[in-house]
Amino acid sequence: MPEKLSPPDHSIDISEEAGVRYLHFGSDWVQGAMRIARPWALELAYTREMMAWLLFQPVAVHPQKILLIGLGAASLIRFLYRNLPQSHLTVVEIHPGVVAAARQFFKLPEDAGRLEIVIDDGADFLRKNTGQFDCILVDGFDADARCGRLDSRDFYRDCYQRLAPEGIVVCNLLGRNKGFQASVDRLRAAFDERAIVFPSCDSGNAVAFACRTPLTVSLEELRERAGQLKSSTGLDLRPTISRLQLTQSLPGNRLSL
Repeated sequence: MPEKLSPPDHSIDISEEAGVRYLHFGSDWVQGAMRIARPWALELAYTREMMAWLLFQPVAVHPQKILLIGLGAASLIRFLYRNLPQSHLTVVEIHPGVVAAARQFFKLPEDAGRLEIVIDDGADFLRKNTGQFDCILVDGFDADARCGRLDSRDFYRDCYQRLAPEGIVVCNLLGRNKGFQASVDRLRAAFDERAIVFPSCDSGNAVAFACRTPLTVSLEELRERAGQLKSSTGLDLRPTISRLQLTQSLPGNRLSL
């Protein structure tokens, strides 16, 4: 009989300020946020940047299966559920209390046909799973802002194995952590150096992207797709593209992984 999963030992707290509802794990550290008047929008800058993977593929390409590890305030899932109606979404969350809070306070969609919620350790789930995903988003932290096994080379290799051939993994990292560069090195090693880290947001979050097969997108294509995404979803990633240019992350006016 499998060992019963024990949820993390931290409280789940909710706060509100200036029309924004926040999720905390027993501290002032923000684990997620939702603007109450616009629940489908992405309130925090790093969550918007995590959606930049949508610029890496033609708008006509529809991801069929998306995996999110770490539910938080359900920001990413609300956005994906609303704007990618053709996609089946799987969320793996280790703490059932986080799921309950997301349902009560953060408008977690209720749709068993399109959205599957799994209570499990994200690393264990990937190791056991045999399916493939078009995108894997990793946004799992504990109360002390640690990723644990979600920042190991074994985990990144499992991400590689569970990606579809043209799939993309997206990881939220903390750029100001002393172990940040080691995290980036582990990700790059697992993906044969096909990874890029976007410049840190003001919050200190740095979003990394990696893929199984080589990917190249021109600056012109990025701008065109950003305009289409803004029109269809309201999400404006043009400032992200400008930041990449300023940090010389687009050599030859191309994004290459």
